[in-house]
Amino acid sequence: MDAELSVQPVAAASTVKKKINWYLWGTLFIIPEIVLFIIFLWVPIIKGIFYSFYNIDFVDGNHFVGLENYLRIFQDELLLISVKNTLYYMGLGIVIGFWVPPLVAIAVTELKWFQGGARIIGYLPSAIPAIVLYGMWQWFYDAVGPINSFLQTLGFPQLQFFSPKLAMGSIVLLETWQSFGAATLIYIAAIVGIPRDIYEAAEIDGASVWQRIRYITLPSIRTLMLLLLLLQVITTSQGFQAQLSMTDGGPNNATLTYLLWLNHTAFRDLDFGKASAMGSLMFFVLILLSVLYNLLQRRGEKA
Repeated sequence: MDAELSVQPVAAASTVKKKINWYLWGTLFIIPEIVLFIIFLWVPIIKGIFYSFYNIDFVDGNHFVGLENYLRIFQDELLLISVKNTLYYMGLGIVIGFWVPPLVAIAVTELKWFQGGARIIGYLPSAIPAIVLYGMWQWFYDAVGPINSFLQTLGFPQLQFFSPKLAMGSIVLLETWQSFGAATLIYIAAIVGIPRDIYEAAEIDGASVWQRIRYITLPSIRTLMLLLLLLQVITTSQGFQAQLSMTDGGPNNATLTYLLWLNHTAFRDLDFGKASAMGSLMFFVLILLSVLYNLLQRRGEKA
């Protein structure tokens, strides 16, 4: 009996030692990633917030100006234009692009044949490099490009895709075509995870395809749709790459988003203090959206 009691503390101490060694080695392996994460992410963020209170001058040196950079942002007429364009871009992304992946995913999962090929074809646009993508769509949207040539063949007038009214919609259309494949695969994975017994029971009860989608598929992926919606809002709020490549904010600032204005302020106007202040404001807005995203994600995991 005494021997058994003496063995138990030794075994417990050995287990604790093994756990400590395990966590120690795990920590040593992730330390390089943590260091890189701090150096290349958090240090620039902190320095950006710090520089937002300075007038950055590489010749005469930096000068503390307090809240002047923030005041100049709110006094600039481009603030209202860029925020309005960003919200318009986000709204178009939801109206045009958000519904495409779940609809395509549902259609693919309802196929009896060629599901694998449909998934590959749907994902291919996401693999196209950005420079090739923008060059290709510049040709699509050209006055003598395939889209306008097809419209003229049908007797319709030529469309000016980069006019002030159509420019933002044209950008959203090309980005939807490029990015819907990745989101579609996420939706397909969620739909495939729904127990097949439910669908089989519905079919036995005489449910149609639309009824199965309405009462089984859509309720089952509702939480995922909400999470991806918020993630899309976060992503589109930072949109500037397509606007920079396709129109550079034009025509007449019709596609000038907030982040593109920030880019112009920093690298065209060389006003790094004001650009840092703009980035700081954007940072805090994205923090709020990220907190909301995490709350919804935890809610979805509990559900």
